[in-house]
Amino acid sequence: MKKLKFILTAIGVSLLLTAPVFAWGPPAERGMGYGQNQPDNRECAFRGFNKISLSEEQKTKIDALCLAHLKDIRPLREKMFDRSVELRRLWLEPNPDKNKIYAKQKEVRALRDQLEDKRTAYRLEINKLLTPEQKEKLAAYGWDRGTGFGPRGGKRDRGASGPGVSF
Repeated sequence: MKKLKFILTAIGVSLLLTAPVFAWGPPAERGMGYGQNQPDNRECAFRGFNKISLSEEQKTKIDALCLAHLKDIRPLREKMFDRSVELRRLWLEPNPDKNKIYAKQKEVRALRDQLEDKRTAYRLEINKLLTPEQKEKLAAYGWDRGTGFGPRGGKRDRGASGPGVSF
């Protein structure tokens, strides 16, 4: 009985000590992310925008551009995902065919280039909406630079470690 009481007390104390850890939510700056009833806004949400004081009109126009951009790139992203899955399957074959792998990689690169061209056009359209002061602030802060060291704020490219897709 004494042993059972000790075990229950230890469990209770550990639950009390770990409860605050589970009470912490996501950081306030991130807001809601993927899968949480929010639109797919990875392409649109540049962290620097909250630091350059956009007017309501600019926010509205940028949101409209964002939605149009997402509709435009969705088929490309889906194709790129499909080709990446096919590429992974080629690599998983017992005797991978070199020519098929090269051809599939070429397809993925072509889709990635198209996607990058669309992203560039999108960013240029946003750039047209900004005032010279906002452009200076955004250039100083960085379009989508996150925290960390190195390019992309220390973020790694998902496709850097093997065959795959970088979104």
